[in-house]
Amino acid sequence: MAEGLRVAVGGATGNVGTEMLRILEQRGFPAAEVIPLASAGSAGRRVPFRGAELAVQDLGGFDFRGTDLLLLSTGAANARETAPRAAAAGCVVIDNSSAFRMDPALPLLVPEVNPAALAGWAARRILPVANCSTIQLVLALKPLHDAAGLKRVVVSTYQSASGGGRRLMQRLLSPHDPVTVDMRALLHEAQLATTAGGDPPLPFNVVPQIDVFLEDGRTREEWKMEAETRKILGLPDLPVSATCVRVPVLVGHAEAVVAELDRPLPEAAARALLDAAPGIVVVDERRPGGYAMPIAVAGTDEVFVSRLREDRAFPHGLAFWVVADNVRKGAALTAVQIAEALLRRGDAFAGRGAA
Repeated sequence: MAEGLRVAVGGATGNVGTEMLRILEQRGFPAAEVIPLASAGSAGRRVPFRGAELAVQDLGGFDFRGTDLLLLSTGAANARETAPRAAAAGCVVIDNSSAFRMDPALPLLVPEVNPAALAGWAARRILPVANCSTIQLVLALKPLHDAAGLKRVVVSTYQSASGGGRRLMQRLLSPHDPVTVDMRALLHEAQLATTAGGDPPLPFNVVPQIDVFLEDGRTREEWKMEAETRKILGLPDLPVSATCVRVPVLVGHAEAVVAELDRPLPEAAARALLDAAPGIVVVDERRPGGYAMPIAVAGTDEVFVSRLREDRAFPHGLAFWVVADNVRKGAALTAVQIAEALLRRGDAFAGRGAA
C-alpha cells in the first residue's frame, strides 16, 4: 500500500458523519490522517476512531490545502459553500447533500449501478451522493432494466425518522411509557398539534410529506427520487411516480415498488437476476417474517428485496419490496464506496493510497 490519504469528514458529529467514521475504520480505508469537522459549536468535541479520540475542528474555518478527500454530510446550503472551497484547494469532495445531484456537469454515481459515471469525477472535483431512498431503488431496478427494459416505475416509500436527523429521532423516542400512557389523551394532544399547524406528530402516525411541497403537488423528496432515478439509470424519459411517507421507525427505509418492463420477465428469472446483483440480498419466503423489515436490516450494508411477484395492473409488471439502512447504505457507506472506486481508478489522488 502506498502512502495513505489525508481525509476530512464534514458533519462528523451527525448521524451520517458518525457512521462515515465507523465505516472508514471498519473497511480499512487507507487514511494516514482523518480530520473530523463540524460546526463551530461542535468544535473541540471528541469522536472515536481507531481506538483513539479525535478532536473535532471547525468546518467553516478549515483550510483544505493538503487534504486529499472530503466526505461531506451537512445541509445543502452549507455544502454549496464548503464543497467548491474544498475542491478549489485541490480536495476531492464526496457530498451527501442534495446541493449538486442534478447538476448536469456532475455525475450522480451509485457504484454498483453506474460505475462508468465515475469518469466524470474531475469535472469540478465534486461527486454528489444520491438520495438515500433513490440509492436502494436503483440497485433493485438496474438488473431488471438490463434484462427487460424499464417502461415505468411507481414507488411508495416508508421512510424512517433517521432520514430527518437526530431531532426527529428524539421526537419519535417519546418519554411516554406505552404501558401506562393514556392513549386517548396522547392522541388528542397530537391532534391539537396538527390542527395548530405545527409539525405532524410521528409516534403512532404516518406522515405523507417529506420535505417541502412543490407547485405541482409533489414534495421535493418525491421530485428528487424521480429525477435522480432517471439520471443514475441514464433514462431521461422514464416515467417515475413516487409517494414518500415518513413512518414511526428509527432506522431503515422501505419501499413498495411496481416496475413495468418493456419485455416479459418471469418472476423466477427476476429473482435469479436480483439474487446475483451486486449489493442485493433477496429475502423472500412466503411465510410470516419471511421478508426484510427495517428493524432487521439496521446496521447492514446490503439492499434487501422481498415480496417479489408478478404485478397484474401493468403488462410485464413486477412488484417487490425494498429495504435498506438509510444512514449506512443510503448515505455513509455509498460515499465511502465512491471514494474506494476513486482509489481503484488511480487518477483522482495522483496514486496516493492506491495499491
